[in-house]
Amino acid sequence: MSPSSGRLRRLFALVRKESFQAIRDPSSILIAFVLPLILLFLFGYGVSLDTSRTRIGLATEEMTPLTQDLAASFRASRYFDVAIGRDRRLFEEDLVIGKVRGIVVIPADFTTRYTAGNHPSIQVIVDGSDPNTANFVQNYAQGAVANWEQQRQADVATSEATIAVEQRFWFNPELTSRNFLVPGSIAIVMTLVGTLLTSLVVAREWERGTMEAMMATPVTAVELLAGKILPYFLLGLTSMTLCVLLAVFLFGVPFRGSVAALYALSAAFLIPALGQGLLISTATKNQFLASQLALISAFLPAFLLSGFLFEINSMPEIIQWITFIVPARYLIPSLQTVFLAGDIWPMFTKAISVMLTIGAIMFMLAARSTRKRIG
Repeated sequence: MSPSSGRLRRLFALVRKESFQAIRDPSSILIAFVLPLILLFLFGYGVSLDTSRTRIGLATEEMTPLTQDLAASFRASRYFDVAIGRDRRLFEEDLVIGKVRGIVVIPADFTTRYTAGNHPSIQVIVDGSDPNTANFVQNYAQGAVANWEQQRQADVATSEATIAVEQRFWFNPELTSRNFLVPGSIAIVMTLVGTLLTSLVVAREWERGTMEAMMATPVTAVELLAGKILPYFLLGLTSMTLCVLLAVFLFGVPFRGSVAALYALSAAFLIPALGQGLLISTATKNQFLASQLALISAFLPAFLLSGFLFEINSMPEIIQWITFIVPARYLIPSLQTVFLAGDIWPMFTKAISVMLTIGAIMFMLAARSTRKRIG
């Protein structure tokens, strides 16, 4: 028998053994299929960055046709749920306890100043404990006033030329946060499947005492790692496929790219994810410790430092440098592009090359940590 055929036979036997072990292990099925479904449903239905129908108080301190027209503009906005009152003090307690997120005050001299051309002011009081919502209330209150004033200028004949701002949103016209949260969550799912599952592989062998028996066989460290990685590589792609089908057919996320780009990016990402899991597993030899390290070193960085929820450019500069070694940083924007924009291969090839480089480093370290000795 030639050495190459012997290596193939050993590799096939290892892959077959690991596949049966994964199928028989309930935790593998739970992590690969049940946990991704839970996370996808949470991000698809439970997490939303869309701030719509925010409740505000609108205090109109004078009742004139002009102020009533402006108040009607606020009530017609799809972003606000408006409560009308004559005095701002009616809403102050509601703002303190969180029943309203802001108070818009139309002052008593609004009509007089407006008709005189003195540019009257409108006060916007917001709850600053939630900066995102506070900025939202402030910006959309300004937008509601601007739309109202533009409409009045259009209704009244004037010789002065007015500037009309026409907004267009590419790729996600409805500005639905689900359309970029769900593709990003697929990367989080693949991080869990790739790193968490493989971090338990070699550690399980040490705990069960089967690693000593494998060390006495002709199996090399590379064959051992390859035999353990291939079943979980296919398992990761299967889990990703299930998540993509749910994203498109259940959550209605558009898919404008190609299947080839999707699988190329996913396969490239699984290389560093699986390599990191193997490195953790070979270094710890303990399933509990391996799982904790996998969550801390893979899941949390993928969740917090990848740009999934928090803009990388707004992070401190030293944290921005750390994000360059987080593989999810390169997968998440690529997946969002595949779903919403289509195939942009210059972007994809750069992301794939970086992920493969990180993966090669992880596998080299894992191979060096795997020794053909009992210790």
